[in-house]
Amino acid sequence: MTNKVTVGEKIKIRQAEIKDVERIASLCKQLEYSVTNEQIEQRLTKIKNDDAYIVYVATLEDEYVIGWAHAHICDSIVIPTPAILLGLVVDKDYRHNGIGRILMQQIEQWAFLVGCEGVLLRSNVKRHEAHSFYEKIGYTNIKQSVTFYKKLQPQE
Repeated sequence: MTNKVTVGEKIKIRQAEIKDVERIASLCKQLEYSVTNEQIEQRLTKIKNDDAYIVYVATLEDEYVIGWAHAHICDSIVIPTPAILLGLVVDKDYRHNGIGRILMQQIEQWAFLVGCEGVLLRSNVKRHEAHSFYEKIGYTNIKQSVTFYKKLQPQE
């Protein structure tokens, strides 16, 4: 079921608050990210007073969170300072209403105001709809890469 909303009349964009934890976690699960409310709360609490990070939520008039976006300033010696988009999710029932575009505009505005020269993002290779969305709002695919991860263990 897709809910139609009139963006601008009913949608509010604001910084995320601890009260949004449950909905943020629920939206993460829509993209198959396994995360608990407690983990989101710990992480949001850790970064909420760090000016290098921002988390915005899109809400309906009743404060129901239907999307979020998270970015971080990345000082790099290789490229001009970008903001890195760390996550963007719009509730599956509210997609295609311009909410993702508004969240990205908010991220871009924040990035500009804090001195970033651009916004860099990574998107899973299987998320073709997301790729089309980013291209429609002016992003260019500049690189294909493989992502590696190593879980750190305490040194003995």
